[in-house]
Amino acid sequence: MTSDPQTMAWLDQEDAHLAQTIRAHRWAVQYVGPGDGAGEPAFGYTIGLYGLGHPELVIVGLGHDNTHGILGRVAGMVADGRDLVAGELLTWSDWGGRVVVEAVPNPGEVVLAANRFYERPVEYSVPAYQLTWDHADGTFPWDEAYLCGPQCQPRPGTWRA
Repeated sequence: MTSDPQTMAWLDQEDAHLAQTIRAHRWAVQYVGPGDGAGEPAFGYTIGLYGLGHPELVIVGLGHDNTHGILGRVAGMVADGRDLVAGELLTWSDWGGRVVVEAVPNPGEVVLAANRFYERPVEYSVPAYQLTWDHADGTFPWDEAYLCGPQCQPRPGTWRA
């Protein structure tokens, strides 16, 4: 933990903004752009669902708008009382994409801001589900014909923030 006064002031402001967002909307989305390395994809995750008794949601390999759109849609289902389970397939009549819910085995290395919000150390991380989306051709990362590759959407537990 840093003790630099400027950094501490910035973190305090971020914490206050996050708390206000969660109070107003029941959850927030943290988007993280891609890193410099091949194993550092863009991803996003919810903060606030753990407070509703549900794992946080993570999605990997999509841009800002799609990340927010999918996480917002699924988080809304959870906030309205829907409990997701690992292995579940989600579909919508107004969108042709499909999403599979998968457990994240290393959430402490992924949902950093959620753990900060809930004051949880890495070893006692809030739980998380990765929402694995199908590629434009309908294949998922575990399908033999999947063309996107692991750099597009790494498997749960094989990457970290």
